[in-house]
Amino acid sequence: MRWLLPENIEDILPEEAMRIEMLRRSILDLFFKNKFELVMPPLVEFTDSLLTGTGHDLDLRTFKLVDQLSGRMMGVRADITPQVARIDAHMLNRKGVTRLCYCGSVLHARPAGPAATREPIQIGAEIYGHAGIQSDLEIQSLLCRALGTAGVKGARMDVGHVAVFRSLVQAGEVGHELEAELFEALQKKDVPALKILTKRTDAKTRAALLLLPSLYGGAEVLDLAEKRMPRLPELGKALETLRALSKASRIPVSFDLAELRGYHYHSGVVFDAYCDGVAGAVARGGRYDEVGKAFGRLRPATGFSIELRSLASAVKTKKKNK
Repeated sequence: MRWLLPENIEDILPEEAMRIEMLRRSILDLFFKNKFELVMPPLVEFTDSLLTGTGHDLDLRTFKLVDQLSGRMMGVRADITPQVARIDAHMLNRKGVTRLCYCGSVLHARPAGPAATREPIQIGAEIYGHAGIQSDLEIQSLLCRALGTAGVKGARMDVGHVAVFRSLVQAGEVGHELEAELFEALQKKDVPALKILTKRTDAKTRAALLLLPSLYGGAEVLDLAEKRMPRLPELGKALETLRALSKASRIPVSFDLAELRGYHYHSGVVFDAYCDGVAGAVARGGRYDEVGKAFGRLRPATGFSIELRSLASAVKTKKKNK
């Protein structure tokens, strides 16, 4: 039938559209009150800038097409965050701290999950130009307030730090090929594969890497990591950051020190936020200091994005349960 939409692409009907719009307005108002400036990146741009510094995962999720005017390859954005980093690095080119926010649709070549839409609506906030933990704390607080503004129930956060794994493989002088294999095993929580792969590392590195999959839970995870992990400066700093975030959080926090989402994109803390009524993460974020470098201007950066349609679904579920 001609009027059928592609798989995982849907119309948004009046009731849901109004719920999404009201959430968009209230969250943007929260951002504005906290001195974040709104930017509106284009829906498409050339792939050599759209995918700069983002890693392989985003490349696979991006629809590509040939620009009829220039003959160059373009992509439909699958994530707005790299575009905002480009705007900060080149279009604004400011010194000091810059706070930017955005809201818009993205398009995925493949759905993130079995029931996920391929056209999510992202709303998010980013801080550029500040490398300290204060900006991480500010971003986490802003996300908690945004979820509070939406009125969701059961908000909680899973937090990791890519420097934990990265510091271990660097200290153990692990080669790039083995590092990639270890990364895949940890992502899949494949302990048997991890046991085989770590035989190619020294005893101290092997013990630390085999411990990572079990380091999941509350603040006690950080205590255990501090006792049993090697005394490495970057690893110690990462644990200090995670402890500070845990103490400051307005919602329950759990830690997963084997979480490596966005490993080739993020440079520090990574987090996923969850709430009742949504199967997967409703928001994601973290620190990504290296992306600005990929654009030719190194700028510390931290931020988050909320999937607005998932958030609206959680609000709908909450109302039904009243």
